[in-house]
Amino acid sequence: MKRIYEYEDLQPVIDKLLQDKESGEIEFKSAAGGFPKSFWETYSSFANTDGGTIIFGIKERDDQFFLDGLTEDQVKKYEKDFFNGMHSKQNVNIALLKEKDVQAVKLEDSYCLFFYVPRVDRSFRPVYCGLDPYTGTYRRDIDGDYHCSREEVNSMFADANLASPVDGRILKNFTKDDLDADSIKQYRRKFEQWNPDHVWNTLSEDKFLEKLNVFRKDRKTGEYGLTYAGLLMFGTYSAIMDENPNFFPDYQEIQDPKDRWVNRICPDGNWESNLFQFYSRVLPILQNFLPKPFQLEGNQRRTETPAHVAVREAFANALVHADYTENASLNIYKYPNKMVFSNPGIMLISMKQYYQGGESICRNKYLQTMFTFLGYAEKAGSGVDKIIRGWEELNWKKPYLEEKKRPNKVVLTLSMESLLDESVKDGLSKQFGEKIIDIPQEQLVTLALAYSEEEITNERLQGVLNMHKADITKMLGDMCAANLLESSGHGRGTKYHVYGLNMDTSEANMALNGANVALPEANVALPGTNVALPGANVALPKRYTKEQLKEKIREVCLDWVTAEVIATKIGRDVKYVKNHVLPELSDVIEKMYDAPHHPRQKYRIKQKEADV
Repeated sequence: MKRIYEYEDLQPVIDKLLQDKESGEIEFKSAAGGFPKSFWETYSSFANTDGGTIIFGIKERDDQFFLDGLTEDQVKKYEKDFFNGMHSKQNVNIALLKEKDVQAVKLEDSYCLFFYVPRVDRSFRPVYCGLDPYTGTYRRDIDGDYHCSREEVNSMFADANLASPVDGRILKNFTKDDLDADSIKQYRRKFEQWNPDHVWNTLSEDKFLEKLNVFRKDRKTGEYGLTYAGLLMFGTYSAIMDENPNFFPDYQEIQDPKDRWVNRICPDGNWESNLFQFYSRVLPILQNFLPKPFQLEGNQRRTETPAHVAVREAFANALVHADYTENASLNIYKYPNKMVFSNPGIMLISMKQYYQGGESICRNKYLQTMFTFLGYAEKAGSGVDKIIRGWEELNWKKPYLEEKKRPNKVVLTLSMESLLDESVKDGLSKQFGEKIIDIPQEQLVTLALAYSEEEITNERLQGVLNMHKADITKMLGDMCAANLLESSGHGRGTKYHVYGLNMDTSEANMALNGANVALPEANVALPGTNVALPGANVALPKRYTKEQLKEKIREVCLDWVTAEVIATKIGRDVKYVKNHVLPELSDVIEKMYDAPHHPRQKYRIKQKEADV
């Protein structure tokens, strides 16, 4: 039996199909024994995440792929079974695919069946299999399909309710006494400065708060009261905690990833920790790190540059797009070379829509309005454009957005480094010789990013290069074949590193000199075929409860340790520790490096936990 990637005509077929449908995920399923039972789970997970392609007729064994040998009649039957099943509520709640989204492909003497599942709009989420959304809703991560928690499903239902913004709900048993009077007065002064001729400036405080929807009346029920947005924006911290015990806005300035923060603003009892106060305290600190060139507008010196506007928009976006029902914190980090804005929740638009700009879909519309009246948040969908433009003006790396899961987070990284500064060029020249600077621009940018960030992924490059993801896949394969990059991992989790970065420079030069730097087109192995197998199996001791596991982690992580050390100490497989244990204990442990999948990542008990 031939391995799937030994068929020379397979890769072009798959590349073309993926380009036609712009799919970012592939799931292979063996169908030799009948219609795969797990199909509807993957259908749900793709629809609720970023979409993807399900392929019948290919089976995986030991991280290698083989053709099932399906006949044309079998494929036709599966196609008919699918369309009949898709319209049955017993299988799935929403029929998403049309005839053009299901395609049979002949490979040598075998047939495969491709299903293109789109990412659904938030108004259709959750897509679930079976009759119960709480038992049948799935999403996608690096390891595959995972079952969504009740909280995740509830968040999807809340996001889908377009007529009732999440932050507009009226809270029971909350009054104006639960708001911080100083925050309201400070906000109103800023409002008057930004809108000096606004008619609201003459209103009483109560009427002003009603105009802002801090208090509102529900026209359907007649209910009147404090809104969730009003509480988050102006509430006392104790009142906010009564409604949302997970609320913990946290700013940390970190000079060295190996050390603790040097400056921190978080709920510590010294200030009313609502969103307005958090924003007012942290924004000036972040903007103070930006260069302030001397510029004149008329006869006035202008100190706010496009980069200052970019930081303002990024910060406001993190606050107004956050899902405050998630069991995760709102985190802002300032490192010597970057700023990171991390807010709980999932994205309401696709990554492609985000970078295109011009489309504004906000989870917390009332909060967005409150910030907009101070000139802090864009409603017209141009906020992303301002963020990117501000960074481009300083010739810094393009802002990078990513989604993390379990807990769900949206993370925006604003690097304060030039992608091709002299240190990067010197490092690459030392590694490969001067000729490296003459390779194609997209490859040079890829190498520079891999060198400065120590690892890259296809997804990371999509936010940097003006290339289709399938073209990026081929380019990465070519660069690996030319010994410019080396890969590790599997599928979407594949990571790329500068080739030979840890070996002798002369050896790296020999590798490059022996390669064809022009990098002609080459056949690229199907994604996921060159796979690094997980570490050796570890004998598992008795099961731990979550509390027992937390206590064990506390004992192991008193100082910085790697995931491998943790796995050894608690008797679990290192892959299981990285993908399941550590994400679930994010409230207990912290990372040394904020960069995703950092090769030298270490973990330590959070200081507030260590002090308990």
